[in-house]
Amino acid sequence: MSAKPRRRKCLSCRHVFCADPRNGHHQRYCSKPLCRKASKKASQRRWKRKPENRAYDCGPDRVEQVRAWRRRNPGYWKSKHEPISNPQPIDFQSVNPDQRSRNATPHQLSPLRDLCLEQSPAFVGLISMVTGSTLRDDIAATTRQLLLKGENILGLQSPGATP
Repeated sequence: MSAKPRRRKCLSCRHVFCADPRNGHHQRYCSKPLCRKASKKASQRRWKRKPENRAYDCGPDRVEQVRAWRRRNPGYWKSKHEPISNPQPIDFQSVNPDQRSRNATPHQLSPLRDLCLEQSPAFVGLISMVTGSTLRDDIAATTRQLLLKGENILGLQSPGATP
């Protein structure tokens, strides 16, 4: 017959919980996410206080270990996200004929790189912040939408449009 689970008060949230029978003799925190974080923090603090661990991540030996690891693992910090193979289509809002300028003509857009990508990195950064995406296709689609809307408002023609 197994032992009765021990009931104790969590050191973090102060709620009573049943300790796991396998490690109830030393379990002091409940299983809530915030309490688990507090438990980990306390554990790391206790480990770091030991004299033999105080200088664990300091000194020339540790610096050389880190350099060797970085040589063995090049590109570790680079993004590992796969590009989206089937992005969601962007919903172009139809222009209300009553609001459209009579001076505006139908037009074709030139490639995005001719418009702004190579000319203004600040503009590209602004669009990526607005859309929340750094994918070139998303930035291009958003830029096209902005350009169309601006042309409709001003009654202008796109730089790449034919007369």
